[in-house]
Amino acid sequence: MTDPAAAFLKLAGTLDYPLFIVTATDGQRREGCVIGFATQCSFHPPRFLACLSRENRTYRLALRVEALAVHLVPRSQRALAELFGGETGDETDKFERCDWHEGPRGLPILDGCPNWFAGEILARHDLGDHVGFWLDPFDVRYETGEEIVYFQEVKDSIEPGHPVT
Repeated sequence: MTDPAAAFLKLAGTLDYPLFIVTATDGQRREGCVIGFATQCSFHPPRFLACLSRENRTYRLALRVEALAVHLVPRSQRALAELFGGETGDETDKFERCDWHEGPRGLPILDGCPNWFAGEILARHDLGDHVGFWLDPFDVRYETGEEIVYFQEVKDSIEPGHPVT
């Protein structure tokens, strides 16, 4: 008999999701990471679920803040995905290596990502090795145009900056 968990992980590994970068600040520290698990979860009112790994620094900061910024990564900015997905804030100040500006509520906004939103954290949900941050968008920037990066495009080329358990 096939192991259901192993079979599920193989099946789920074929799915393709947009790649997002989440950023956070507490006014003193800035953190950011790539997330692969995220979804819009309501139309009325608009809500979004951003899932952060318990293993990274952005998660630890996100536990103490009231809002997060979620960026869609355009294909021309794949280097941002590599920076925020392949480096750890334990060793690298990612924001020193990219252009960004202070956005709403002081959130770090990545200049290379013209499509982003800032969301107030309404709740945090234990989802196993990730925690889901249920967000209420309060500021949004959207520009049509360039294609975004998808998980399948980078899954073999970005080695996570923190352990995958």
